[in-house]
Amino acid sequence: MSNKPAKGHAAKANTTPKRFIREIKDVELGDYKVSDEIKADIFESGDYVDVTGTTKGHGYQGNVHKDGQSRGPETHGSRYHRRPGSLGAIINRVFPGKKLPGRMGNKTITILNLQIVKADTENNVLLIKGNVPGANKSFVEIKSAVRAPKK
Repeated sequence: MSNKPAKGHAAKANTTPKRFIREIKDVELGDYKVSDEIKADIFESGDYVDVTGTTKGHGYQGNVHKDGQSRGPETHGSRYHRRPGSLGAIINRVFPGKKLPGRMGNKTITILNLQIVKADTENNVLLIKGNVPGANKSFVEIKSAVRAPKK
């Protein structure tokens, strides 16, 4: 399902509407033209790549789940179970980076130096060894590794 502007972009490029349309920076414009598809054949097995994607969102979470902090005793009237504890010195502000409850996930992450196990050009699929950020069917950007390990 596409909206009218996306259909217009696809019609101008003489192609069908796509799920994701992105502009890729730092690319020579002379190498590509409008409606070109970048397929899996530009990579080979054994190459190292950097994969960028948006991690799964987990919503608003407390300290125990988000930051792995330990909980307090549950019994004997402690009244301290899953709270963050002391915030430190009283200086009327919270220091940046303090581990407090908040939104977890849904951040753009780049995983460096993942190895391509196989580049299937027939099905246009890359088999990558390692953790690829994001949910199923989400958009990921794959680039050649900036700091590839030495062979």
